[in-house]
Amino acid sequence: MTDKLTAAEARRIFLNAQGLARRRPAGRVGTRHLRDYLARQGVLQLDSVNVLARAHYMPLYSRLGAYDQAALDEYLWSSDDTFEYWGHEASVMPRHLLPALKHRFDFYEARWAKFFEKHPKTYKPDLFEAVEHAVHESGPLQPADLAHLEEDRSRKRGSWWDWSDTKRALEYLFFTGRVAVATRNNFQRLYGSPRHAWGDVHDLPALSKTDAQQVLFDHALEANWIGTVADLGDHFRIMVTEAKPLADSAVARGLARWVQVEGWKEKALLYEGAQDPGRATGTALLSPFDPATWYRDRLERMFGMEYRIEIYTPAPKRKYGYYSLPFLMGDQMVGRVDLKADRKAGTLLVQSAWREETPAPGARRRSDAEIAAALANELVLMSSWQGLSDVVVRPVGSLAPVLLDAVQREAA
Repeated sequence: MTDKLTAAEARRIFLNAQGLARRRPAGRVGTRHLRDYLARQGVLQLDSVNVLARAHYMPLYSRLGAYDQAALDEYLWSSDDTFEYWGHEASVMPRHLLPALKHRFDFYEARWAKFFEKHPKTYKPDLFEAVEHAVHESGPLQPADLAHLEEDRSRKRGSWWDWSDTKRALEYLFFTGRVAVATRNNFQRLYGSPRHAWGDVHDLPALSKTDAQQVLFDHALEANWIGTVADLGDHFRIMVTEAKPLADSAVARGLARWVQVEGWKEKALLYEGAQDPGRATGTALLSPFDPATWYRDRLERMFGMEYRIEIYTPAPKRKYGYYSLPFLMGDQMVGRVDLKADRKAGTLLVQSAWREETPAPGARRRSDAEIAAALANELVLMSSWQGLSDVVVRPVGSLAPVLLDAVQREAA
């Protein structure tokens, strides 16, 4: 490859690294595929939103197709390969990365100290000590198991973020590395001692912040193959100012080189093992928590898609819908659909469907018919994976009329 890349080349390289450049592999998806994905990406983001499927289920489905969600949960929270902590937001990661995350214990200790200084009534060291002792002695435990430790159990709480004292204690202890997530049950955390949850890796010393961030940045480079310093730093939430010397080190060690990408203002790092597949042929619905979409600046620069999740936007002000998923076709994000799994009715509800009016830089514009046909196939596959029997398309959005026809043809 040259030191100058076209916008299309950069997209294909990125999608190839992400496992999205080709059609999904045939055959049964097993634990090996799940392990390989996590090893490659280094991080699987978690989120409580469950309008379609929980965040951690979607990236693997987008790349591998239908698989057993229970098998993924078993692997994530019952194997010796993984641990849960704050990687790219709340995440599950390969356990060998734990020493590179331990430096964040001190970072969060300082943040919590500022919170307690601002809200002194929430600082209850005796309770924190009692909770920690209980978890170490009797874990795995969930907050309800520790409610008897609270001084005032009669206090009524308001919104979901109004934590109980024991929940706050557990979060503080989790962020600072004094308790760990031992497993999850119906997506609810159960906390245990770090030694029990992390096994022998618990005894490995923390890397210095500089060494730790270099490990994480290098892993991000291997996961994405191409990106600006900001793109790659975001993978493990490393600030740009801290990521710049990490990028220079990667180049100095021959792990990557600087390239100029058509239309990009910033230089990009190109991984030494990057490969351009020449043509991207995959299709996939991508969640807002997918590593291909989660850094919105890259998504707009690389694919021309301006994307914001509108869950927290008041309904009258939403443009595309509550839970809108980008639709990847080839090397372009060609549309987006607001999806909801209506399990009571047994339907996958397409609440709105929109095409992207402007093609990705250097790409040809796809017709509505092409997009709708490919999207209809994806929706039928998605509904089957989620155990739903039907796809219902509401007449909202620029792509909705032609998508409705395509879904009816697909189901016929």
